[in-house]
Amino acid sequence: MKTLTSRAFNQDVSAAKRLARDEPVFVTDRGRPTHVLLSIDAFRQLAGPNESLVDLLAMDDPVAADPDWRAAARWAR
Repeated sequence: MKTLTSRAFNQDVSAAKRLARDEPVFVTDRGRPTHVLLSIDAFRQLAGPNESLVDLLAMDDPVAADPDWRAAARWAR
């Protein structure tokens, strides 16, 4: 993964965007990572499917569709 200082990022945003096409780019402030720049494709892959509330409510059994919901339902009892 590439790393840019916040100063380098501010001076050449286009270069940062070019770097982020291939891999995430960490932006640092005073040596500490503060932001990550990634391509929209990489973001979508990380974010997973984008279901709306309407899609979730239309499901026959929304709890069965998401294992995390099943765990939450057990704790709610």
